[in-house]
Amino acid sequence: MSAQTTTAEVLLRASDVTKHYPLRADGLSRRRKVLRAVDGVSLEVRGGETLGIVGESGCGKSTLGRCLVRLTELTGGRVEFDGQDISTLSTRRLRPVRPGMQLVFQDPQASLNPRRRAGDIVAEPLLVHRYGDGAAVRRRVAELFDVVGLAAAHLDRYPHEFSGGQRQRIGIARALATNPKLIVADEPVSALDVSIQAQVLNLFADLQEEFALTYVFIAHDLGVVRHVSDRIAVMYLGEIVELGETEALYKEPAHPYTQALLSAVPDIDDGTLSDEVPRERIVLTGEVPNPVDKPTGCPFRTRCPYARERCALERPQLTVTASGRRTACHFPLID
Repeated sequence: MSAQTTTAEVLLRASDVTKHYPLRADGLSRRRKVLRAVDGVSLEVRGGETLGIVGESGCGKSTLGRCLVRLTELTGGRVEFDGQDISTLSTRRLRPVRPGMQLVFQDPQASLNPRRRAGDIVAEPLLVHRYGDGAAVRRRVAELFDVVGLAAAHLDRYPHEFSGGQRQRIGIARALATNPKLIVADEPVSALDVSIQAQVLNLFADLQEEFALTYVFIAHDLGVVRHVSDRIAVMYLGEIVELGETEALYKEPAHPYTQALLSAVPDIDDGTLSDEVPRERIVLTGEVPNPVDKPTGCPFRTRCPYARERCALERPQLTVTASGRRTACHFPLID
C-alpha cells in the first residue's frame, strides 16, 4: 500500500454489519431458524485503495458486497459512505448517493439485458440520473466504450454478439458511467478464461489510476486477489477472521484458516508462493458448518488443527496483534 493510500481518508466504513435471512420454521420444533449470511462485519476502505475480500464459496462475501452499496438491505449494523450514514436511507434519499458507488457483477452475461443494445445498457444509468440531453448521453457512452477498450461501432450490438471478456467490459463501462468513487467488483473475472482474466484485471488497474477509483474486490482466487489488492479481508461463515496488508498476510498469515487457504495456492515452479519458503499443504478435515447452526465459540474450531478448549467456549473478536495484524483467533500464528 502506498503512503498516499495509507493517509487517505476513509471512504467506506462498515460497523457490525449483519445480514440474516429468516427461514421457514422447522416442521417438528416450530422453531424459526435464521441463516446468518453476514454476521457482524466491521471494516474500513480508504480512498484510492483496493480491499480484497476472499473466502470459500458460501462464506458471505458477495452478500457483504451488496450490503456495502445497499443493493441488499442490512439486518443490522451501519454503513457510512463518503462521511454519510447510508444504512437506513430511504430509496428517495439514497438516489443521489447511488452515482458515487457502483457494482460490477460476477456473470457478465446474466447481468446484461439480452434484449437491449450495448449502448443502451451503458446509457441507462446516465438517463436515470439525468446526465444530460440525448446528444450528451450518446457522447458519454461512446467515450466510455473507448475507455474500456471497445469500439464505438459496437454500440448497436446485443450482448450475445460479444465475447465474455467484452461483455464484462460493457459491465465495467456501465459502472463507470456515473463517475463513481467506489466500485464493488463481485468476482468480476471468475467467469472468464484465464487469458481474458489478465486483460480485465489490467483494465481495472488502469482505470483505478486514471480515475482515482476505490475498489472492494471480491474473489475466491487468492492469486487474483494478491495481484490487485492493497489489503485483504479473509471471511469465514459470515465473519472476517483476518485483515491485513496483502504482502504481509501472504508471507506470514496469522489465522489458521488463512494459513490453510494459502497452502492450497499452487506455483508452477516449485509449489511455493513467489520467493517465499515452501508451504506444507494443509488439508482441512470436516465439512464447512451450516450458517444456520453455527458452532459455539470460534466458528472455525470444528476444522482448526490448533483448536483448544477455549475455542469452543468463547467467540474470538477481531483484534489487533502486536505485529499490527487484525485477526479473530485466540491463539494467532503470529504475535
